[in-house]
Formats: sequence, C-alpha cells, structure tokens
Amino acid sequence: MKEQISLDVVNKNAAGIDIGSRSHWVAVGQSDDLIKEFGVYNENLYQLADWLTSHKIKHVAMESTGNYWQNLHAVLLSRGFEVTLCNGKFTKNIKGKKTDVKDCQWIQKLHSLGLLSGSFLPDEDTEILRTYTRHRYNLIKQAASATKKMQKYLRLMNIRLDVVVKDVVGLTGLKIIRAIALGETDPEKLASLRHYNCKKSEEEIAKALHSNRRKDFLYALKDELDTYDFVQKKIRECDDQIAAKLDEIIGKDPEKQEHYIDKKPYKRVNKNTPKDIDINLKSYQMFKGVDLLAIEGMSYNTVLTIMSEVGFDGIKKFNSAKQFTSWLRLAPNNKVSGGKVLSSKIGKGSNRLKIALRNAANSIGNLKDSTPLRDFFHRINFRKGRVSAITATARKLAVIIWNMVTKGIPYQNPEGYLYLDQKRKLGIVKRMKKQITKFGITNDDLELNTTP
Repeated sequence: MKEQISLDVVNKNAAGIDIGSRSHWVAVGQSDDLIKEFGVYNENLYQLADWLTSHKIKHVAMESTGNYWQNLHAVLLSRGFEVTLCNGKFTKNIKGKKTDVKDCQWIQKLHSLGLLSGSFLPDEDTEILRTYTRHRYNLIKQAASATKKMQKYLRLMNIRLDVVVKDVVGLTGLKIIRAIALGETDPEKLASLRHYNCKKSEEEIAKALHSNRRKDFLYALKDELDTYDFVQKKIRECDDQIAAKLDEIIGKDPEKQEHYIDKKPYKRVNKNTPKDIDINLKSYQMFKGVDLLAIEGMSYNTVLTIMSEVGFDGIKKFNSAKQFTSWLRLAPNNKVSGGKVLSSKIGKGSNRLKIALRNAANSIGNLKDSTPLRDFFHRINFRKGRVSAITATARKLAVIIWNMVTKGIPYQNPEGYLYLDQKRKLGIVKRMKKQITKFGITNDDLELNTTP
C-alpha cells in the first residue's frame, strides 16, 4: 500500500487568483469545474467577487503582479474578503508545463494549506501620500533631465556657465540663462547678474559667457528652460497636495495635533525639499511626539519618505525590528548547510525607503564631528569597506526608527548638535591649542579662555 502524507487545511473556503494584464484566472478548488476566467474591466471584477461569494469563499490569495492587482484587491476588500497579497517568488510552481490554470490551482492549494505569507501594505491614507511623494520624485527627475540638457546646449553655444557656477539652476545660473534666452549676448551684462554669494568674480564669469550665437542651440535652450519652469510649477502643485494630505492625516487624530516642536536651524534644507511644508513639525505630530530628525544624518526628505512609505501605523505592523530590517532587505540572508554559513549576503530587492536610509547612512559617514553612529560607520568602513558600512549603518538606522516609533523612545545622542557658530569657535580653540603645544607656550604666557 502507498503511504500518503496529509497536510492540515488552515484556510477553508480559500481561492487562488492568477493575475494577468488582460484576464484573471480564479480557482476555488482543484477540479476543472471550479476554475473560471474573468476579464479586467470594472464590471468583470464585480462579477468575480459575486462568483466567489456564491462559492462561500472567505479567503483569497493573489500574486502582486505589476500594478494589475490593485483594482481587484480594492474590490475584494470592499466585499469583505480576507485578501492575501503575496510575492510572486513564493508562488512559483514545481517544474513542468506552466499555464494560467495550473498557476491559480497551485496558489489555491498553497493558500488552503497556509503556506503563503502576505506582503506589507500601508493604510489608505499612507498609500495616497505615497502616490504624491513618488510622483514628486519623478517630477524632480524630469527637472534634472531638463537641467542636463540646458547644460548641453550652453556648452554647444560655447557658454561655459557650468565651470564658473556650482549649480546652473541656482540663483546666479538661472538669471543668466533667462537673460540669454531673452537675447542678451553681452558677457559683461550677463556677468552683472551674479549673486553676491557666488565665489567667482564678475570678470571671470564674463570670460565664460562668450557665445557663438547659434540660433538652433538657442532655440533648444529656450525650450528646455520652458520645460524646467513647467516641471517646477508642477512640483509646487504637488507640494500643495502633500501638505493638504498631511494636514488631513494629522487632523483625524486629536492626540497628534497636541504635539509641537521648535524648528531645527542646524538642519540643512536641500533644494529638492518641499519649501512650504514644515516637515519637522508634521513628522513630530504624525509620530505622536517622536522626533526622527534628532538622529544625525536624517534629512527632511528621508523623514518624508518614512511617512509616505510606511507611516505611523505601518511600522507597527512589524512585530520586531528584525522583521522591519528584513523587509527592507537590510538584514543578512544567511544560508547554512552542514553547520557552515554558505552565504550571508543581503537579499536582493530594494525599495524607496531602503534607498533613503542608505543615503542617510552615507551622510553619517561624511560627518566631521564624532557621534555614535558616525563612529560605528567608520569602524565598519575600516574593516569591510564603505559599501558594507553604508548597509550596516542603514540597518542600524532602521532598528533605531522602529524602536523610537513603536516604543516611544527618544533618540539619545551624547554629543548632541552644535550650532555653526559654536563649531567655528571650537575649531578656533583647537587650532590655538595646537599652536600652544607646538611652540611650548604655557597658560602663564598666554591667558586663553577655552570655553566656546
């Protein structure tokens, strides 16, 4: 007699859906009469939900294929189904002929036996905020593309503005480009538009602004300038949408509105940071009194990414900091066989929050002042290199953020932040101390107050 291995059915009345771009295949059982194909139009999605209801289905599993699953997912949730959205690599079938029918049957079987785990999904408010912030990021990339093309046409016109100014779309660069687009060709007049903060003198800037006066390149430059201005307008409109959504999210919870925090003048404001949104205050309110910007290396854009990618309630969905770092693909993926570690590489895959934390870790590595995170970065950098140091510091940042948000623990930095004038005074004092030591001068010879 043949021995049979039986598995317990965990999810009774479960269905599996193979998501497609033009049709969805649904299986409510393993026989052929329990499989049906539905279209992707809105009426087809409701017919699919009605068919599942007629078979008394309560649990549904589907693959996260592209963005084709989102509309069906919303319809099923509105009908009261328990929907499990799983990664496609966890639903791969065994070797053999692959068809849509077999795929939906395999998903239904795995889900019935409780072998599928759901992917992370933020709440509806966070998802809307994420749409705005991701669209804003795409607009910034479009603006950067237009900026590169303006540099190209300026070089073709023999105008080397990129040599004499740090940013061609800064205060000095944009004024000069707009004047060139209006037909100004006199280098001295163009150089007179220099902002007082510009390091180069007017004479040196004027040398770089002699043009060959090619009309075709001038036309292309005007066109790219119009594109840049249009994208900047769209970015400002997107900022308004982000600000309104943040106010809406915070306004729903009276507890969040009670929190207030002072501004941080020592935090640098990047040119791509939303100008009309007090991210310092909004994040402090959204996370109910948790100051994420107290962590060194954290920028306004990084905090905005945290709010839009996971949100306050989203971080709490992870039961531990290990789960959070594993989802971010920042934890080592250890593979052990025969008692030996075969591999401990970081798992493949990335998301916007992981990229933001890695950028913050890179900023920590560039800090000049000694802080706990900066010292940790340099220890890893000395042993394993900068790439490993960035990953390790990003993971540590994720653990710190999870503990701060879920447990309400404030970040403790023994060094604290020093204002720029205090840093300058400390630098002067240190240099004077070195001179005193070098030339053998004592405090009796020179009274020095070393308190900055």
